[in-house]
Amino acid sequence: MPFPTRATGLAALLAAPLAALTPAAAQEPARPLQGPVSIERQGSFFVGGRALRSDTLSTMPAYAPSGTITLDQMYVRFQVPADAGGRRPVVLVHGCCLTGKTWETTPDGRMGWDEVLLRRGHPTYVVDQPWRGRSAAHPTSINAVKTGQAGADTLPPVFAAGREDAWAIFRFGRRAPETFPGLLFPLEAQEEFWKQMVPDWNFALPSPHPTVVGLSALAARLEGAVLVSHSQSGIFPFQAAAASREGIAGIVSIEPGACPAADGDMTPYAGLPILVLWGDFVEESPRWAPRLKACRDFARAANAAGGKVEVAVLPEMGIPGNSHMLMQDRNSVELADWLVNWIAKNVGERR
Repeated sequence: MPFPTRATGLAALLAAPLAALTPAAAQEPARPLQGPVSIERQGSFFVGGRALRSDTLSTMPAYAPSGTITLDQMYVRFQVPADAGGRRPVVLVHGCCLTGKTWETTPDGRMGWDEVLLRRGHPTYVVDQPWRGRSAAHPTSINAVKTGQAGADTLPPVFAAGREDAWAIFRFGRRAPETFPGLLFPLEAQEEFWKQMVPDWNFALPSPHPTVVGLSALAARLEGAVLVSHSQSGIFPFQAAAASREGIAGIVSIEPGACPAADGDMTPYAGLPILVLWGDFVEESPRWAPRLKACRDFARAANAAGGKVEVAVLPEMGIPGNSHMLMQDRNSVELADWLVNWIAKNVGERR
């Protein structure tokens, strides 16, 4: 789908893809975002995981140090609307230092993408990456050091992003407490946002990354899902597709920490609808500007090899002001609606 190079605002942006939909879809009235919603099924489950036998499960006398635990599993919460029809399941994957809360109610209390997509007819699957949220980490390597069975150099790399660094990473401003002009993130609710952040174990995880393993298993189970990733998780759907395309109908990578290398193998992405979506102020950030350039390079290489990759930068489309957390910005519902239309046009329904 060609993106408009000039637009008068969000209304023009949203109207453009509607005209390109199939006649049946184009004539379907927009589903309401208020009032009751009929859900056919909802629940939760885990994908992936492995058993680990350890002698350092505990350092407390009341609990045995030896035993078997499960780790590397990925938690999935799902909701399926009663009238989903052929609409694609959408899997929402959070980024660094966060959990599936990213996609739920916004910090200032507005509807999150998980509910918007559900109300628009898509089965939604929200994950907590392994070792975060309801996908448990484990203390065995820490306890081994505490009990003297291993050296301090074996401790896993775990970090928590401070508010000051996160301010610039999420592009609220160049540095805290400065803000970019026209910023759409609801900073009046920032205290609620900071509560979402959790310690990040990403650099302690094995290879292949358990999130990639989990996404592959989940996509195969759903038989035709759109994988929507964000930031740190941005590369994971690409890695899952490189391992196996089974069940992956499309990829939406929102401000990915990395795109596949432009000089790599493009075969896994041939014919696969891919959207790489970016907010505003990217060129103001030495962290994100090179990553946008690398994603543009990937898109050119993939499309030259038969790919269907689109790189969309919101201010270039007439939509300024979005932060790195665009799914929580003030125009988040409008952006979710645009994404629903992109999926309908580029990925299509399940047969």
